[in-house]
Amino acid sequence: MDPAPSTDAPDPGSFYALIGGHDTFVRLVDAFYAGVADDDLLRPMYPEEDLGPAKVRLTMFLEQYWGGPTTYSEQRGHPRLRLRHAPFEVSPQARDRWLAHMRTAVGSLGLPPLPQGQLWDYLERAAHSMVNATDS
Repeated sequence: MDPAPSTDAPDPGSFYALIGGHDTFVRLVDAFYAGVADDDLLRPMYPEEDLGPAKVRLTMFLEQYWGGPTTYSEQRGHPRLRLRHAPFEVSPQARDRWLAHMRTAVGSLGLPPLPQGQLWDYLERAAHSMVNATDS
């Protein structure tokens, strides 16, 4: 499922525009969830049978964060990442699995080194900040 971008035109100088805009973020999220779909630790954290709604939410969030459409906030309000993830036990092992799938997804984009590094740095920091449990 592909989220409809907001009608607001993104800043042409934004990171969002620099890396290819909406299509790039859709490719990133699709590649990420291809790994999550078969992951025995992460998949249960997505209660919907279809990963489509989660894909839409992550795409909208990342687009907004990187200077694209503000569709996420328009539809869902402030991101409040830690609060939204609080109901799920995010252990260091879950974080590492999330990062492994995201690393594969980022690598699949073929971005130049600098924007790839910027994107990865944010994703890595965000993943570390979501940990709220210990490994069992």
